[in-house]
Amino acid sequence: MSQQAIIRGEVNFRAGDGVLLPVPNGPVDIELAEDSVTLAWHEGRDASSAAITRDEFDRYVREGKIRLG
Repeated sequence: MSQQAIIRGEVNFRAGDGVLLPVPNGPVDIELAEDSVTLAWHEGRDASSAAITRDEFDRYVREGKIRLG
C-alpha cells in the first residue's frame, strides 16, 4: 500500500552505480519495504521512481526533507 509524502529539501538517490541524482521537491508516492523505500513522482508528463535504503529514508524524515502525509 502506498503512502503520500512531500519532498522538501535535498533528497538524493543513486542510479545503479552512478552518481547521486536529486528527487525533485513536491509530492511523491512511497512504498515501504523492510529494508528499502521506493519513491515515485511526476515531472510534467514523465513519471520517475527510485529506491533508497530504509536508513536513508528514516534520516530524510528525521531531517524534515521527506514529510509524510
